[in-house]
Amino acid sequence: MSVVGSGVFLIVMGVSGSGKSTVGMALATKLSWPFVDGDALHSAANIAKMAAGHPLTDADRAEWLAAIRRQMDAWAAANVDGVLACSALHRSYRDELRRGPGEMRLVFLDVAPDVLAARLAHRHGHFMPPALLPSQLATLQRPRPVRRRSPVP
Repeated sequence: MSVVGSGVFLIVMGVSGSGKSTVGMALATKLSWPFVDGDALHSAANIAKMAAGHPLTDADRAEWLAAIRRQMDAWAAANVDGVLACSALHRSYRDELRRGPGEMRLVFLDVAPDVLAARLAHRHGHFMPPALLPSQLATLQRPRPVRRRSPVP
């Protein structure tokens, strides 16, 4: 069921193992908003590359970011709010996601590297191997603090 909204998109962001999917689903359930896991929008080539232990390049991520933006555009066209789990590691990726209708709000999951490593070591059935955690941490540009905070409707 679609819920009429105001075009607000929560992007639950962070590196692999930070809990994006878990937190995103919980937020979507609490808010009665639709949820999309950005991992489901990766191309087969990107998934294979990461599964082989190779980090994605900016060029690899371009198609994926465009797919995420298309989801946001579809929600905006339907006047539906939504929650997306998306690493959005680099400021330029977040800027790309902001291009278009709707208001994007970030929920940054900042988790200690040792906790992330432990989570990834015990995660099974995911294409992202623990060996890529250092490259994700190196790519991460933490969002700037927001001076004005507003509650999610």
